[in-house]
Amino acid sequence: MAQVLGVGGVFFKSRNPRKLARWYSRCLGVPLSFPSGAVFSPAAMPKQSMTVWSVFPISAPNFKPSRSAFVINFIVDDVEAALEQVIAAGGTRVGKSREYPYGRFGWFLDPDGNKVELWQPGKPKQSKRPEPAKGGRHRTRR
Repeated sequence: MAQVLGVGGVFFKSRNPRKLARWYSRCLGVPLSFPSGAVFSPAAMPKQSMTVWSVFPISAPNFKPSRSAFVINFIVDDVEAALEQVIAAGGTRVGKSREYPYGRFGWFLDPDGNKVELWQPGKPKQSKRPEPAKGGRHRTRR
């Protein structure tokens, strides 16, 4: 059976695609590859990041206050600084940023009213080296 290997893009409509793309470029540094879009290479993403595909029930509160049926998640290097830039450029902050074991998140509405999630991946946990045990073997701390 053929299978999906990854997400190849995010596509959505705007009344003024070029203007909205320029807005994202100005306030978040989206590297426009063509007038209304960008290409992100997986190799350029932080090591501990990933792309998530998920379907939510129609009643899910995660998308509010937007009326759009989608949320775009951008990986960023600094959630708070990115939100400040977005607000300065006319975006609307949604709620407070939140910290989870896998990173920090913040949300905003873009000029078209689309909800956008910003994700700053958490630092990878340092793995402890096993301590040498008697007899040259290694044992793991518990």
